[in-house]
Amino acid sequence: MPNPKGKYAWTATVGEKGQIVIPKQAREIFNIKPGDTLVILGDEKRGIAIPPKAMFSQLAATVFEAEKEDE
Repeated sequence: MPNPKGKYAWTATVGEKGQIVIPKQAREIFNIKPGDTLVILGDEKRGIAIPPKAMFSQLAATVFEAEKEDE
C-alpha cells in the first residue's frame, strides 16, 4: 500500500547511548543537517514527535501572537 502524499514512515534503532540515527530520506526531506537542533515532544499515550526547532519556533510564535490579540 503506497503512503498518502506527503506522509512517510521510517524506523530507527536506538543505540547503547540512547542515540538514534535519523534516516537519510527523512533528513533530506526535512533539510536536517549536522548540528541542527530538534525538539523532542512526548506524550505517554500518543508517542514521541521530533519537529525541527524552526518549525516548533514558528508554532510557538503563532500561539504567543494569538495570545496577545486575545488580551
